[in-house]
Amino acid sequence: MQKMMFVLGLSLFLSACDNNEVGDISLGLFTTQDIKLNILVDPIVTGVTCHVASIEADLSFSDPSDSSISCRQTGEITAEMISAIDKSAGGDVVFKKSKSVFFKNMKIRRIYDPRSQTLMYVSYSTKETSGSFKHSLSTVPLWGTKAYTAPSAIPN
Repeated sequence: MQKMMFVLGLSLFLSACDNNEVGDISLGLFTTQDIKLNILVDPIVTGVTCHVASIEADLSFSDPSDSSISCRQTGEITAEMISAIDKSAGGDVVFKKSKSVFFKNMKIRRIYDPRSQTLMYVSYSTKETSGSFKHSLSTVPLWGTKAYTAPSAIPN
């Protein structure tokens, strides 16, 4: 029991020390749940910044699965950056955050769409909740960046 209380206390302390947190909105006086706003700069495509909103409960073993994501171009995006990313249909996980002591995670995956020359960022929960997996999508077009290729040069 002492170990469980120590782990719970440590996880509460570490969640309060999240250096990616840029906002914290209380959901009311009589709840322990807050909307946390986090910032994520893509580790490879550093010209993309995402903001993620999700609910966190301070005194719960599991946070709700809902999240929202919005990504924008905030810097230069180059062809070298795009050539360094995973271009498979499943893309890359660029961020992962535990949402439960029971193996539920929130992940953000980057997927490249070569036809529209767009980066897609999908935020999703790894556990089914109320019959569905919660997810949210944001896109960043390469149009107007150094990574954009004229349509005639794009293979079908």
